[in-house]
Amino acid sequence: MAVLAKDIRNIALIGHSGEGKTSLAEAILYNAGALDRFGKVDDGNSTMDFDAEEIARKISISLSVANCTYKGVKINVIDVPGYFDFECEMLEALSVADSAIIVTGATGSMSVGTEKALEYCSEHKIPALIFVNGTDKENSNYPATVDAIKAKFGKVAPIVVPKLEGHKMTGYANVISGIYVDLVTDKTGDVPAELAAQVSSLHDSIVEVAAESDDELMMKFFDGETLTADEVYKGFSASVGSCAAVPVVAGSATANKGVKALMDIIVEMLPDASHTKTNAKKGGEDVVLTADEKAPVVLRVFKTIADSFGRLSLFRVVSGTLKNGVTLYNTTKDVTEKVSTVYFVKGKKQEPADCACAGDIACLTKLSATSTGDTLSETKDIVIPAVELPRPVYSRAVYAANKGDEDKVFGGLSRLKDEDISFTVTKDPETGEMILSGLGETQLDVICKKLKSKFKSEAVLNDPRIPYRETIRKSAEAEGKHKKQSGGAGQYGHCKVRFEPGAEDGVFEFVDAVVGGTVPRQFIPSVEKGLRDAIQKGVLAGYPMVNLKCTLFDGSSHPVDSKDIAFQMAAKLAYKDGCVKAGPVLLEPIYELKITVPDNYLGDVMGDMNKRRGRIMGTEVVGGKQLVTAEAPLSEILKYATDLRSMTQGRGKFEMSFARYEEVPAQNVAKIVEEAKKIHEEE
Repeated sequence: MAVLAKDIRNIALIGHSGEGKTSLAEAILYNAGALDRFGKVDDGNSTMDFDAEEIARKISISLSVANCTYKGVKINVIDVPGYFDFECEMLEALSVADSAIIVTGATGSMSVGTEKALEYCSEHKIPALIFVNGTDKENSNYPATVDAIKAKFGKVAPIVVPKLEGHKMTGYANVISGIYVDLVTDKTGDVPAELAAQVSSLHDSIVEVAAESDDELMMKFFDGETLTADEVYKGFSASVGSCAAVPVVAGSATANKGVKALMDIIVEMLPDASHTKTNAKKGGEDVVLTADEKAPVVLRVFKTIADSFGRLSLFRVVSGTLKNGVTLYNTTKDVTEKVSTVYFVKGKKQEPADCACAGDIACLTKLSATSTGDTLSETKDIVIPAVELPRPVYSRAVYAANKGDEDKVFGGLSRLKDEDISFTVTKDPETGEMILSGLGETQLDVICKKLKSKFKSEAVLNDPRIPYRETIRKSAEAEGKHKKQSGGAGQYGHCKVRFEPGAEDGVFEFVDAVVGGTVPRQFIPSVEKGLRDAIQKGVLAGYPMVNLKCTLFDGSSHPVDSKDIAFQMAAKLAYKDGCVKAGPVLLEPIYELKITVPDNYLGDVMGDMNKRRGRIMGTEVVGGKQLVTAEAPLSEILKYATDLRSMTQGRGKFEMSFARYEEVPAQNVAKIVEEAKKIHEEE
């Protein structure tokens, strides 16, 4: 029987890596009866972390989905990686979730992951709840953790107060209902005396938040009337749904304490799937889709899982009711797709279903052309815009480890691109290398490991070559004479060329200034062709020559031996001689960086940029953070993604784009020339 949107809660578990999101997902599924055993991340048998790399690393590297039913409500749990290299997984998950549960440790402080998750939810108006995990660990400090988060984000409101005895959570009080749950006896009762004052104080603040959500409740509150528990729940839930409040719950996922309290709150307080509105384009016009089970079917694919056996496409039903056997239109790619069977997902397991209604999350197999971000619809005119993902900022040159395996490696990367759209593989036109780019070192390492395990192909990563260029600084004249006599017909070509900076197009300009036919007309194009070929390799280190103006002003010919190839060779000889005399210099690519960091890291970032031969172009405050605009040579920022993360404890982010080429400082030239010679020798 299909579940309606009002009875569905789609929740994404987000937060810092290692805080217990996967363990919390396991506890939720176990408590709801969806699992018959409680798996553990450390044992490699959790429901959500089933990929070989996840089991080996003991961290989540891809989002995963599972469903359960609790108190008549279907909960779709999306477990999201917390490591910053996999940020795109979080963005895709939040694009289909109705709310987020931010999991953080009871360390007495706020983790970077919690800070960034709260910032994102606040900015994008995503209802959120905080689960403070590990409250029964030694040295845990739940009150200090809540205070640290509240100091940064004032709208957090604890609705569960844990009772701790010897670092063990033995019970908790619900601030709204005033009921105490004893976790030892599993009985409910009155709030213990030692918690009463704290519960009362928190209750008063929650009542005030609840009253602010509704005019009728506000009037009642100001009139001094007492709000009932149901009214407080209703009002506070509205505040949570409008992002005016963020409830906080305490517990321990691995010990399965406080998790049922969390599940009750998910059911009673977090928004259901019927409230979600999705922006789309219909025939080019902006429209808003609602979770209407009777509307035409529209799906959004938010994750693809690829392996050697095929692909799974995870999607959310945005509107309508999807049934088995229908044909849908991929409006993103303009192709049709046949739906065979709808499946509900539980980790790596798929459970066949008759249909999936609006608001639900399910998966399809054997879709031929559909990939992450695509829209599938009954009609041809609706497209849901793709989620805006951060651009790759960390690049490495990728090669096949074994000669002859290039097709396997790049074919495997293409398949992996289906399930992770955040990385790119491009060919550098300057160096000819294939460049693998992503958000960080760990992501690229995981991609290479998956290549080996899933597609039996091994790749190696190296620092990419810098696409240097060469130019000249002054004018010089040179002649080239190619003369060859070997018994039969000979070869003769002779030209005089002036070389100077200032090509009209910035790359190469050829000027014919020959007077009196010293170079016959039919051979002038040959001189130009020889020069165009020659500029592909500069005279210093073999990098392409740019901004070169070449003027052919004289030469000579032979009535029998002059040929096209002879004048090409003569032009190349003139090029080598002339450019050496014209003050050749190396040019390096300069990139513009836009770096966003909290105020307290500004000095470190600016000082570090100066060490990289960078220039600070300006700073401004955007969204409460410092936006630094800088320029730096590409050679100095190849690993800036890793370095900035380390410098700012993960709080900094940046984007980079090519700006221009500039002359390499004289003291750096010799090393670059030496490295270029080694590369040419190897080739």
